Amino acid sequence: MYVTPLHMSSDDGDDGDLGVALQTRTRTKRPPMYKVMLLNDDYTPMEFVVHILERFFGMTHAESFEIMLTVHKKGLAVVGVFSHEIAETKVTQVMDFARRHQHPLQCTMEKE
Repeated sequence: MYVTPLHMSSDDGDDGDLGVALQTRTRTKRPPMYKVMLLNDDYTPMEFVVHILERFFGMTHAESFEIMLTVHKKGLAVVGVFSHEIAETKVTQVMDFARRHQHPLQCTMEKE
């Protein structure tokens, strides 16, 4: 919240001193953001992870390949940061797609 000063003059004939009225404005608070992460496993093919990143996160093939290598080497990677509803939807989409293709890929989200 911040305060904006408004200068006001008095018309009642006093000595002309200016008073200060304070007007407050509230700012809308930004919603919390959530990191969506992919976790490494020993069974999901690398090509499938690349496909997931392209399909559900709109990444190019090169971006997807880089993230997939990060997941493979470090055990997990943040693939995007979203509002709660969008993050939850992305996690559900990835998990459902992986299950339909019989892969144990794990996708999670956590507050940033």
